[in-house]
Amino acid sequence: MADLHGVFPYLVSPIGPEGDIRTEVLSRLCDDLIISGVHGLTPLGSTGEFAYLNEKQRTAVVQTTIEAAKGRVPVIAGVASTSTADAVAQAKAYQKLGADGILAILEAYFPISDAQVESYFRAIADAVEIPVVIYTNPQFQRSDLTLDVIERLAAHPRIGYIKDASTNTGRLLSIMNRCGDSIKVFSASAHIPAAVMLIGGLGWMAGPACIIPRQSVELYNLCHAKRWDEALTLQRKLWRINEAFARFNLAACIKAGLEIQGYAVGDPVPPQAALTAEQRKVVEAALRDVS
Repeated sequence: MADLHGVFPYLVSPIGPEGDIRTEVLSRLCDDLIISGVHGLTPLGSTGEFAYLNEKQRTAVVQTTIEAAKGRVPVIAGVASTSTADAVAQAKAYQKLGADGILAILEAYFPISDAQVESYFRAIADAVEIPVVIYTNPQFQRSDLTLDVIERLAAHPRIGYIKDASTNTGRLLSIMNRCGDSIKVFSASAHIPAAVMLIGGLGWMAGPACIIPRQSVELYNLCHAKRWDEALTLQRKLWRINEAFARFNLAACIKAGLEIQGYAVGDPVPPQAALTAEQRKVVEAALRDVS
């Protein structure tokens, strides 16, 4: 299994007014992120608005990211559906395109049991030959991954990672204690990355890394070197980005930040709304503070 670690920006999905994926913009963003030192790229995470895209758009985003990466860093493609069969089909398709791993996300409409949650993720991992990162975000998802389910899934030969976007950092420590080396933890922007690294995390997958890649990589390097005083000083500074973005729609914030930085990524997909002029000023100020 590939050794995944470090900073994986959750990429935005740049979309034009007619619904076309702006592949040139996405390619340039991917290239610039890699040059900034990120350790991998994650298309179709939460910031990628996967829930708002059709199959053709999702495929274009993943294919463009893989082609832009050119094997320089791993590409972990997001797979999400309410249907197991659809999720499996996505995972197979992205592996065929050349994805280096799958970020498995469960959407739900009707409530489902722990056994059904487990079977969804297991089916995705059974269908591919690349590493699978299981993802849980109880703030937005109807079904969570319990510690028991995570422990059972960690025994699967291709499930070696979890990204937990709960706001409960103690839960991350419980996962580590329960699963040991069989599953490794990525932080989310809902957590404080330096704190997660301190307790044994191996990096983070998060939208804000799209707009502060250099600073994110610097933070990772300080944590990896166990230079905790310097890391926490930088973390406190970077946390202003998270505080600003917590006030608004995440995809709208990241897209506004990228637009400010010169990337024509467009607005979030309706019915989401772009930031207002006043909200955009908050993003501009936050970026100035951490530059």
